[in-house]
Amino acid sequence: MAVERRVPRVRDLAPLIRFQKPRLDRTQRRLDNALTIADLRRIARRRTPRAAFDYTDGGAEDEVSIQRARQAFEDIEFHPTILRDVRNIRAGWDVLGGPVALPFGIAPTGFTRLMHTEGEVAGARAAAAAGIPFSLSTLATSSIEDVVAAAPQGRKWFQLYMWRDHDRSMALVRRAADAGFDTLLVTVDVPVAGVRRRDVRNGMSIPPALTVRTVLDALPRPRWWFDLLTTEPLAFASLDRWPGTVAQYLDSMFDPGVTFDDLAWIKAQWSGKLVVKGIQTLDDARAVVDHGVDGIVLSNHGGRQLDRAPVPFHLLPSVARELGNDTEILLDTGIMSGADIVAAVALGARCTLIGRAYLYGLMAGGEAGARRAIEILANGITRTMQLLGVSCLEELSPKHVTQLRRLGPAR
Repeated sequence: MAVERRVPRVRDLAPLIRFQKPRLDRTQRRLDNALTIADLRRIARRRTPRAAFDYTDGGAEDEVSIQRARQAFEDIEFHPTILRDVRNIRAGWDVLGGPVALPFGIAPTGFTRLMHTEGEVAGARAAAAAGIPFSLSTLATSSIEDVVAAAPQGRKWFQLYMWRDHDRSMALVRRAADAGFDTLLVTVDVPVAGVRRRDVRNGMSIPPALTVRTVLDALPRPRWWFDLLTTEPLAFASLDRWPGTVAQYLDSMFDPGVTFDDLAWIKAQWSGKLVVKGIQTLDDARAVVDHGVDGIVLSNHGGRQLDRAPVPFHLLPSVARELGNDTEILLDTGIMSGADIVAAVALGARCTLIGRAYLYGLMAGGEAGARRAIEILANGITRTMQLLGVSCLEELSPKHVTQLRRLGPAR
């Protein structure tokens, strides 16, 4: 039987016609159209010079560690429960003695104003607005005091690298304490710098050098260079400028002789919460907990130090089973979605830290981009919890997640 056709009537077409209000802010329009962290990464890559983007995006040596970390989260199998009331979701709880609105915070990232001129100030403001902690790196490009002034109400943590000059390191720690930072993250996985081949190939220096290559790379990205050259010069907590690469700087400053005795020395001088970042074995997790720390971060430094290091997410269940009642467990490396964060909490993490995901947002649009990254993750957390049939973080448990393993030890 032939389909009968007729000329459309205006009253039939009218409900189908919807004209969107023009959005004049091009940056905000791009950010609104970004639905995932991968979308923000694509925007960031277009808008950021290669050296700065690769410093964020890259890892050590062959970059196997970061690939495996992402694969570990992609291999999650969720086990939802049904017929639960999930109209109201509570995605916050207490972490390290204070409330967080979401179970993640912004990880400490070095040289952040190289990614976008707003740098750490934008990250601190975005974190404060979302009710999550912001971690300031020893290698920050904004001062402790400027970050506090920009986000006085936000919760702030300070990340410590031990330099060869220990007194100079502790002077920074005292400044952080005086400024109201409540948690100290002592990073222990950088006795020397990892080999980051992208940085070597790009000649990543502090600040970026104007070479023929960087000038050519800048031509399609004039806004980034305009912002760099017309705003406050890059300032570091530890230096004004460095003629070599980032890795050479790290090797010149960091102390490869730091031991558990130094951890005890730091603990004696810090009155807030103390967390050790860079734990990669159960034995080391047990050892630092025995030294009285308040928390640990399972981390391989975002795959930027020892390539082929253990995947933190794989390590999480065993550490949580043995030490979850004795300390708070945080996790980083490879987190790119709210579902990743929910899976980590289900397997025993109290909180997660995001580094690259936040920096992609920052590079894509400054503070607005950082807020968009947080919003994408927050929406993913809420939706995943609803689909799992849980209304609060306390209801998440290992029964909700299976880690599917592609890699296993040889027998």
